[in-house]
Amino acid sequence: MKIGVPLKGFAEFSRAVASQGTVLLKNDEKFFPLKKQEQVAVFGRCQFDYYSCGTGSGGAVNTEYTTDFINSLIERRKVIVNDALYIAYEDWLKDNPIDNGGGKWASEPWCQTEMPLTDEFVKEVSDVSEKAIIIIGRTAGEDKDNANEKGSYLLTDGELDMINKVCKYFDKVGVILNVSNIIDMSWENEKINAIIYAWQGGMEGGNAIVDVVIGNTTPSGKLPDTIATDIKYYPAHKDKTSLQNIYIEDIYVGYRYFETFAKDCVKYPFGYGLSYTEFSIEVIDYDIIGEITDNRACGIAVKVKVTNIGDKYSGKEVVQIYLEAPQGKLGQPSRKLVVFAKTRLLVPKENESITLFIPFYGMASFDDSGVTGYKSAYVLEAGSYWLHVGNSIRDNSCRTISFNISKCTVIKQLEEALAPTTAFKRMKPKLHPDNSISIDYEDVPLQTIDLAERINSKLPEEIELIENKGYKLKDVKRHQVSIEKFIAQLSLEDLETIVRGEGMSHPNVTPGTAAAFGGVSKKLRDLGIPLMCCADGPSGIRMGSGYNATLMPIATLLASTWDIYLIEMLYKMAGKEVANNGIDLLLGPGLNIHRSPLNGRNFEYYSEDPLLTSKIAAAAARGIRKGGAHATLKHFICNSQETNRRKLDAVVSTRALREVYLKGFEAAVKEAHAMAVMTAYNPVNGHWTASNYDLNTTILRDEWDFKGIVMTDWGAQMNDVIDGGEASTSNVANMIKSQNDLYMVVGNYGAEVNENVDNIAQYLQNDKLKISELQRSAINICKFALKTQAFERGRLLFGHSLRFPARIEKTYEGIMRLSDNILEITDKSQSFFFEDEGEYQLNITYSCNTKGVGQTRCNIFLNDIFLANIQTKNTNGKTITKKFANAKLEIGLYVLTLEFISDELEIKQIEFIKL
Repeated sequence: MKIGVPLKGFAEFSRAVASQGTVLLKNDEKFFPLKKQEQVAVFGRCQFDYYSCGTGSGGAVNTEYTTDFINSLIERRKVIVNDALYIAYEDWLKDNPIDNGGGKWASEPWCQTEMPLTDEFVKEVSDVSEKAIIIIGRTAGEDKDNANEKGSYLLTDGELDMINKVCKYFDKVGVILNVSNIIDMSWENEKINAIIYAWQGGMEGGNAIVDVVIGNTTPSGKLPDTIATDIKYYPAHKDKTSLQNIYIEDIYVGYRYFETFAKDCVKYPFGYGLSYTEFSIEVIDYDIIGEITDNRACGIAVKVKVTNIGDKYSGKEVVQIYLEAPQGKLGQPSRKLVVFAKTRLLVPKENESITLFIPFYGMASFDDSGVTGYKSAYVLEAGSYWLHVGNSIRDNSCRTISFNISKCTVIKQLEEALAPTTAFKRMKPKLHPDNSISIDYEDVPLQTIDLAERINSKLPEEIELIENKGYKLKDVKRHQVSIEKFIAQLSLEDLETIVRGEGMSHPNVTPGTAAAFGGVSKKLRDLGIPLMCCADGPSGIRMGSGYNATLMPIATLLASTWDIYLIEMLYKMAGKEVANNGIDLLLGPGLNIHRSPLNGRNFEYYSEDPLLTSKIAAAAARGIRKGGAHATLKHFICNSQETNRRKLDAVVSTRALREVYLKGFEAAVKEAHAMAVMTAYNPVNGHWTASNYDLNTTILRDEWDFKGIVMTDWGAQMNDVIDGGEASTSNVANMIKSQNDLYMVVGNYGAEVNENVDNIAQYLQNDKLKISELQRSAINICKFALKTQAFERGRLLFGHSLRFPARIEKTYEGIMRLSDNILEITDKSQSFFFEDEGEYQLNITYSCNTKGVGQTRCNIFLNDIFLANIQTKNTNGKTITKKFANAKLEIGLYVLTLEFISDELEIKQIEFIKL
């Protein structure tokens, strides 16, 4: 196993995926693809400073290289790039380097300052080059939302000036958007011939977009979000300072709102995207299969024929089918995506027949009030239903299929769960006699069930504690002992320990990763419980130790491919790379809905639509598992913004949760058998997700039959599982009661000693937490462990003492000797003489002041060999000492080197304790 060696072929495949997620919005006069030997001028600093990914834990992947647009274009030698413009940017960038915010967490600006342009210079360039391409770049990320201001959602004055001057002197202008999210498009004008959303394509993104613009790849991406004419028309756009976020728009998110209430406010519709060729879509036949039930085999099969009717370019098309349901008593969006499929690559005049299947369950709506007569049930109301077939939500060129349901039919009866306790009104369509629709509002159904009674009635049976019988976890695997008998050996202290993960950058797992969990004590490991490893994130493996991995395209780009098979293959390669690095869990994919264009982490999530999110999410989870690792579905649920994300209460109706915000998670569990879920930081309807019983047990496990583990986000808070109220990071007992199994994280080696001073023991003593509830989570963790490579390996991959050879010099005069084997840190590089050969444990003392919740890190090298990685959040200036790696040292000279990413972390001393 070679850590930090990217999987062969993974980057190249990522490039192909990135090109297929490129969305061509406009292509007047066939601006793209560029023709051979065309004279092209490229404007915008992001031609060099390409954004490969967003920021935060979802983007910090170390790579062997990255690609940019301009040099990738030049290397292809198809067009003639304007040299004077290239040199001007190159020279200007030397004096105006990237502003990365000093390497501090969430400090990188949304965009970079553009090179000023004069009329004279742009005219000179236009005299030589016939076409101009403008590159606009944006980023955002964890702990840093976008904002409705210049430089973020809006273009800067410098960018607008660049566009205006280029359009003034060039007759042919194309714009490429290298962005993490959709942005304001009000700057578009008739002089701009072409617009491409290239998104952020990972380490091969520069090559990928060039593949598209020179015609090596025909664009086939479709928008996963609606682009409105103005941000004010998104119903969720409002002030973010409140600690209570009322989801007043209910199920009317994205296109469901615009197609129902505000069609004229759309600039580019959901599902839209052009190609270099043209296609026809013909409905051949359809068939209603089976009874109207929740049986996934019952539904409507639609057979279509897709033909490439162009003469020159091969390409792929996406068939999209939207449901138009009767308004009934519940109220419905005018359109709802119910199925889609992408063709293979079709050469000119070639056709492909595709059968798309829509289960009745996928058409049903959730009645959370009982207005249909069936409370807490998925139903199909009586009336006429229409299926609209096309290549976007606005494509009306294809046949429409209609069918009728004579009476309200229950598809699946469930029980009330996750209902709000705060009264509010939600949006609902009002149907007028002329069949027009306006916005109306209705009271949201509130919680009626007794949560305490539900929890107490479903308490697991306690397993009587026994002395250690010598049972190992492998005996459970071999069916020689039951999991219950095995767990009976765990003492109360063991049970408390196993529900605490340790990190970040645990010395006994892959260096620089997010956490270790499971066998976090010697006794647990002696029982055969492996120490498992998890790592960020959705775009590739984040290893703070500096090891390399493959940086994939962002999630929004992946959704833009609308290609389930392609995404599964990509994530299968990701799973292989994860496994090859000794990692059991990848902390992704992210499945939250694009409720607002301003969410900083939208790049980690797929779409505004729950079905598109569901299918891409299931493909990702399947792929990772086929590759030999496991996916972690996050952030469960309603992480719709970064501002106040740890406290912001998402107040949402049960219908909106069921039909929109839970759907992606449900699909990944039911269709891909995902085995791990990460709860979000925020509360939902008064209960923090990490201690939300209905979320983690009633829905996830009881309804969806989830068989895996649930973990918190790092440093999450929990409140009372029944009464709600204030939350704290120490309220782990209520986390366990909700069946969130793992608290992530305490410090390394901190689980056994309860470093976080959580309340498990106190709650056990007061009988507020049952031993059986703790045992339940231990069983969940151990059952999951049986499915990991850490279990199959049967040993620690890391944590063994590495030998660090000393440097032999002719003289050691003037070299510092250590006092009591303590090295006081005074510089980033220090030499010292070590006088006592042996095996040592390193205790490192440090403090961190990140002025917030951000993270920072430092890599430590001894004689140029990696020794340890520190990743830490804010300690508020408090000095702490942590146990890190073990090392075998010799007598002689050592040089300690520190590699910081910011000055917020201060390492004070390193103590070498002889073992």
